[in-house]
Amino acid sequence: MSSNPPDLRPDRANARLERDLSTVRPKGQPTIGMVSLGCPKALVDSERILTRLRAEGYAISPDYDGADAVIVNTCGFLDSAKAESLEAIGEALAENGRVIVTGCLGAEPDYITGAHPSVLAVTGPHQYEQVLDAVHEAVPPDPNPFVDLLPATGVSLTPRHYSYLKISEGCNHKCRFCIIPDMRGRLASRPAHAVMREAEKLVENGVRELLVISQDTSAYGLDLKHQTERGHRAHITDLARDLGSLGAWLRLHYVYPYPHVRDLIPLMADGLVLPYLDIPFQHAHPDTLRRMARPAAAARTLDEIAAWRKICPEITLRSTFIVGYPGETEEEFQTLLNWLDEAQLDRVGCFQYENVEGARSNALPDHVAPEVKQDRWERFMEKAQAISEAKLAAKVGQSLKVIVDQVDEDAATCRTMADAPEIDGQLFIDEGHTDLTPGEIVTVTVDEAGEYDLWGHRA
Repeated sequence: MSSNPPDLRPDRANARLERDLSTVRPKGQPTIGMVSLGCPKALVDSERILTRLRAEGYAISPDYDGADAVIVNTCGFLDSAKAESLEAIGEALAENGRVIVTGCLGAEPDYITGAHPSVLAVTGPHQYEQVLDAVHEAVPPDPNPFVDLLPATGVSLTPRHYSYLKISEGCNHKCRFCIIPDMRGRLASRPAHAVMREAEKLVENGVRELLVISQDTSAYGLDLKHQTERGHRAHITDLARDLGSLGAWLRLHYVYPYPHVRDLIPLMADGLVLPYLDIPFQHAHPDTLRRMARPAAAARTLDEIAAWRKICPEITLRSTFIVGYPGETEEEFQTLLNWLDEAQLDRVGCFQYENVEGARSNALPDHVAPEVKQDRWERFMEKAQAISEAKLAAKVGQSLKVIVDQVDEDAATCRTMADAPEIDGQLFIDEGHTDLTPGEIVTVTVDEAGEYDLWGHRA
């Protein structure tokens, strides 16, 4: 998420917080603002921090003026993300003056204080206790059991009907372009029974879609030796089966294509898990993958994709790629385009490589010129867009289940099972449907398709 002045969060998250937290805000109650940047995993961290603060008697402010201090949860994955984080910190300092910094960029405190020496404190990623200590020092708590009303599911920065469910922290991979293991540490899985307890509470309180996130979802439970505790085994296949039994849509993100991933596909065919896999392939040429220090198995990956589609023909595959990685030749890039032609992925994102301070890829020879990276990005996205457009055109006339995200006087904005919030496409019902409510799951017949979105009517 990024800051969106004068509000601290995007409109939907703001409305969600105000609805849950601002009904009772006594005069003099200590108040904290939050700016949350970066990926859904950081968003979950922000929710946990706000939930803890709310339980201690703090109110949550949707604007800078109403806050006694502001927490900025930063992203530090790319240099561009670092620049955005520094900009957000500077804005919070200018608008409020009392700022506590946490998150991935917090792993580099000297970098932050060098640019903004007046911040009150800097803590690293998922250091909840240190953040709370910093808040306590800046704005002492004033708990009041008569007015401190915490929602049953805690504070959420997403709409009521869907929620991210973080199952682990950290990562054991050593990809040369990535510094996440340095910032967030090695894989640390949550016990399966704790994940299930959180998921059960979310579903009991109206969540209709659970989005499983981690740095490496496929590796879940490896550090726990896949132990069984309180009836739940810490393995992604078992966890997916258990979560799927709760009755909500279950969507899996950041799944590495390990062999055991094929065991998830029958769960999708049976309807326990949404037929959707978010897999970060990153590239297709074996030499590029080796320089990235990633598994160089593009050909076998195509075989796996074919096997998945044979078991579950309706599966949607999403992935991200990097173009212009150091040493990438035109031949290697063409291999990637040819692979994409054969793989026919449904949802694709692409990034131009950029150096990140501390990443081993910075030292590789033969960095690609910016204009070449731009050209390759445009060619890649042109092909990906054409694939997306053709796949969506094939859905015209089909009846699909959709989840309603937003309703206004003239239209309803929905998502199919093939669409994750914020990153994929949407389905629009143009007719007035004031009877629909966010979180409702209905059947829609597709009338029209674009490059990334669909339009339809109630079936």
